[in-house]
Amino acid sequence: MTCQWRLYGTSACHLCEQAASILQQLGLSYEAIDIAFDDRLNKRYGVRIPVLHCQQCGWELDWPFDEIQVHRQREKCLQEG
Repeated sequence: MTCQWRLYGTSACHLCEQAASILQQLGLSYEAIDIAFDDRLNKRYGVRIPVLHCQQCGWELDWPFDEIQVHRQREKCLQEG
């Protein structure tokens, strides 16, 4: 199974930029989801962003996170799939 990742955040969030940089350093392919104009997503993630979410297993990681945490979860998802 290939993990499909989403990074929930907003375009004006400097922490979201830092999170995206971590994912790019790891070569992780992800979809950036801007929660600013979606009431449901804003209610769920508004105070937690950035949040990394795996579409397959439902796992979520709230900020702050680092390369090691993301790498470990990616490996776990790949092994379970």
